[in-house]
Amino acid sequence: MSHQKEYHLNPHALELMQQYKDRLPVFKRMEELAYNTLQQALSQQGLYVTSIEHRIKQENSLAGKLELKGNKYDSLSDITDILGMRIITFYTDDVDKVAAIVQQIFNIDWDESVDKRKRHELTSFGYNSLHYICRLPKSLIDDASMPELNEYRFEIQMRTALQHVWSTIEHDIGYKGEVKMPSEYRRQFSRLSGTLELIDDEFSRLRTTMTDYRRKVQALVNSGQLDEVTLDGDSFRSYLTLKPFERLNQHIAAVNQAEIYPAPLQVFLPVLEHFELNTLGDVQRFIDANKDDAYQYALTDLAVTDLDILSESIGLQSLCIVHALKNGNGRNDIKYLFDTINGESENNWSIADLIVEQAATLQFMNK
Repeated sequence: MSHQKEYHLNPHALELMQQYKDRLPVFKRMEELAYNTLQQALSQQGLYVTSIEHRIKQENSLAGKLELKGNKYDSLSDITDILGMRIITFYTDDVDKVAAIVQQIFNIDWDESVDKRKRHELTSFGYNSLHYICRLPKSLIDDASMPELNEYRFEIQMRTALQHVWSTIEHDIGYKGEVKMPSEYRRQFSRLSGTLELIDDEFSRLRTTMTDYRRKVQALVNSGQLDEVTLDGDSFRSYLTLKPFERLNQHIAAVNQAEIYPAPLQVFLPVLEHFELNTLGDVQRFIDANKDDAYQYALTDLAVTDLDILSESIGLQSLCIVHALKNGNGRNDIKYLFDTINGESENNWSIADLIVEQAATLQFMNK
């Protein structure tokens, strides 16, 4: 056989190779079941991972392993990585969340599983995976025609994206922790490994901090403490859940008995910042100070149309136009408004000029 010539396999290893070939359909079915079940479980839990890699060990790869370690295995069931999966997360704390899900859906061989993260070896960052040796439980698949589906074990590795990248780079460079290298090179690897480990931890810490911040913002918004909340993307998004422009929208829509259709309001954030609104309290005062004049402006604008469908942005857009007109920089600010929400265009100067002209007769412009 070609394998015997190339790998010098002994009779026992050749028998294991034959078992592997005979049971490939089993491993392919295991791969499909394990991958689909895992993907579905992660999705149901709302846990986003960057990738789920899976593979069945190639024949030549298994032959090379058996050439080196064939006598270590009494039977094919002793080889736990014929089917291998790797789940890559963005954050270190998500590795433990993934592990909890894996424990729920598969049977874990705890004697063979290992948490390499606890070893804390020098330059070991790329190897700090969590490794579970698993079986498919009968609650997932119980096929009397293929009982091996519940008998053969498979490996699941869980690691972060940075750990995965570092491991890939180490493999590409040809570095292994046990290889003797000049001390200056080992120091370089150690420094890089330590830096990446710190970055990995800091990303997780930053996500926790941001989550806590968003919860705090939402609590302040819900309790009406708007002056304590800085205007930014997260806080404005929370503020919009209160539907602060809905009453003005409904008032405007009632003119033509118009229907209001949804529209993104987050695009107005740069305009509000341009108006030097620094807190959500400033935004609320901006609404209160301009809502009556915004309604008056909208009436004039709608008088020349018979629109029966209006964008949800009508109220906020009218507020911004009125604010620009009342604060002395109308033409430029209105041009900036439409550049921001619709894209930069020289035509926006014409729109600004028309708005300034139409608004000249309005009451708030002649106070």
